[in-house]
Amino acid sequence: MIGFVECEYRIFQTHSLKEKRAVLKRTLTRLKQKFNVSAAEVEHQDLWQLTKIAIVTVSTSQKSAERELDYAIKFLDSFPEWERVKTNFEWL
Repeated sequence: MIGFVECEYRIFQTHSLKEKRAVLKRTLTRLKQKFNVSAAEVEHQDLWQLTKIAIVTVSTSQKSAERELDYAIKFLDSFPEWERVKTNFEWL
C-alpha cells in the first residue's frame, strides 16, 4: 500500500525565499530522519510564505501507512514557524 499526502502550509516570519528554504530544509531533514517517509516541496517554490509538501510512505497495509503519515503530519504541525491550511490524502 502506498500512502500519499499533500499538505499546504502558510509560513510565518519569513521575508525571503532564502529564509523559507532554511525552514524547509531543517524540517524536511528531521522528518525524513525520524519517520519512514519521503518528502519534498512540490509547489509554490517561488512564494516565500506558502509551500506545499508531498509526503509518501510504502507499507503492507493501509492502516500502517495511514498511521505513519499521521505521525509525520503531527510532527510537521508541531513546528511554530508555520500553519497547515490544506491536506489531501491519496491511496494507491
